[in-house]
Amino acid sequence: MGPSLDVNRPRNVDWKRAAALLYGDWGTSKAYVIGLAFVAAGFAALPVIIAVCVLTAVVGYNYTVVCRNFPDGGGVYSAARQSSRLLAAVGALLLIANFLVTAALSGWSAMSYFGVPPHWIPYATMGTIVLLGGVNCFGPKHSGTMSIAMAIPTLIVVILLVCMAIPFLSTESLRWPSEALADPAFRESRPHATHGAMAQTWVWFTGVILALSGVEAVASMTGVMKLDPGSDPEKPRVGKTAGKALFIVAIEVIVATVVLGWAMLSLQDTPENSAKLEAHKDYMLRFLGEHYGTALWGPVAGKWLGMVVGVVFGVLLLSAVNTAINAVVGVFYMLSQDGEMPRSLTRLNRHGVPYIPLALGAGLPVLILTFTQNLEALAELYEISVVGAIAVNLGACVSNRRLDMKWFERALMAITFVVLLGAELTIAYTKPNALFFALLVIGGGLGLRAYSHKITGIKTLTVAKEVADLVTPEAIDRLRPQLVEGQKIMVAARGPTPVLRFALDEAKLRNATLCVLYVKEIAVFLGAAQNSGIRKQNRWQDDPQAAMVMSLAMKLGEEMGVPVQPVYAVSMDPAATILDLAATLGADYLMLGSPHRSAMARLLKGNVVERVASHLPENIQLIIHS
Repeated sequence: MGPSLDVNRPRNVDWKRAAALLYGDWGTSKAYVIGLAFVAAGFAALPVIIAVCVLTAVVGYNYTVVCRNFPDGGGVYSAARQSSRLLAAVGALLLIANFLVTAALSGWSAMSYFGVPPHWIPYATMGTIVLLGGVNCFGPKHSGTMSIAMAIPTLIVVILLVCMAIPFLSTESLRWPSEALADPAFRESRPHATHGAMAQTWVWFTGVILALSGVEAVASMTGVMKLDPGSDPEKPRVGKTAGKALFIVAIEVIVATVVLGWAMLSLQDTPENSAKLEAHKDYMLRFLGEHYGTALWGPVAGKWLGMVVGVVFGVLLLSAVNTAINAVVGVFYMLSQDGEMPRSLTRLNRHGVPYIPLALGAGLPVLILTFTQNLEALAELYEISVVGAIAVNLGACVSNRRLDMKWFERALMAITFVVLLGAELTIAYTKPNALFFALLVIGGGLGLRAYSHKITGIKTLTVAKEVADLVTPEAIDRLRPQLVEGQKIMVAARGPTPVLRFALDEAKLRNATLCVLYVKEIAVFLGAAQNSGIRKQNRWQDDPQAAMVMSLAMKLGEEMGVPVQPVYAVSMDPAATILDLAATLGADYLMLGSPHRSAMARLLKGNVVERVASHLPENIQLIIHS
């Protein structure tokens, strides 16, 4: 009997792909941050925007340190778990809250950029989220694909907007916060601005701090990043790869946010312009494209340019919605695999998707939208969750003395943590709805965690009747080979199917080693879920279905004198995994069973046998057993 093989995810994300994936999340923030800054501070918003961008740069640098220290995934859960499982659970719940509001906020903003009438936006957003959730029942559409496809046109549009705005940049209408607060008309238009100049500026700062959104994504993807030159899988390093991605995206986010924020505030400070900017706050970049396009080339060109900006950013924001839904599924699945949530959350549908987390990922944003009917209210919920998740991550890293950090890196991270903690407390104090939302998510999540821990010690294993029927003596008799005659045969088996019996017969006949491959299809973007104790879950002994197949095959192999080598893999792409393992293990024959899928499943997921057959090396013979 050969050794068991467990397979982990390949590292195939280089810095360019990582930057595109990060840009699809982080780069969307400017689409709504600029408008929210004007709503908060009016023509005194530029110092606030600059301050937030400085913090964004500092947080980005801190995350290069996080990525260097967590090459197998440095999201908040992985980082905090080294200090405390409870702290890690709180951080993960804040991350879930962040993704839930991301789906709602990005969807709302996308509808605004598409030009949906305001009274239809909540319903259009809800419908879009439900539709994306339904499509993802067949497995997630690779969120990164759309982000990567849209990164270049979005970058081109942003550069175009910046170049158009530069000739019109002016300091005439810019005001300091203290100057604005001294104006009775300004205070009358913003009755909530009741603090002193410094305190009010800090409150405005915390209201625009959601420009940080998305930075957590890069830490979560270090587990699939390409290794730095000279590094090896045993001691992986991805600091250079992550650093390049962070640097490129941070430069674009910071420069574009400041310049476009300044361009917004370069309009003349009049009641008419103020009303116009307030009216277009939800899709400020589209408005700027139309305004400056009209100033340069006339109203027709301006209208068309505004439409182009709206479509480009709208599609990118829809990609962010899809990414957020899948991220919720991934975090729930990770917590469930690690025993922090009920195991029922790991149950998969026939396409490998955890259906309960998917229902939560698509249903909870819709629930949020039923109670939150404007962009500012959604932004409040977003702020408290994203700032909280980043603060937990950085705070856990600062207190972890085992991490490789220079003294100034640790000091800067500690200062950043203090600033973020102060911002989190300010948001909680000044925005009670946001505090209630955060407490609701954390309280509900910790309640589920306590319930999960309570039932963890149950010894009795209950399985479905069809699974129990598979291990009856009659099932073993049905699979006993009847042939009596050398090379290596690999068979991909999902159960005691005819192809497994045929493979045992052939291995006996040819005096061959039989590699029994079981690919557990998990249609979840795990991010860092392969790490922090999750990696050890990828064993066939821990998978009831795989254990049944492997045990049965090894028992029959032992009876027949056929060497059986169990090969177990967890994969989002079974066809690619089968091809890779067949070549890696040097199989002479690859045996597959004929697939039985619905037309819709074949349309969305493709045919595994066809994909394997079209890419299989010529030296490996393919046998399809029907």
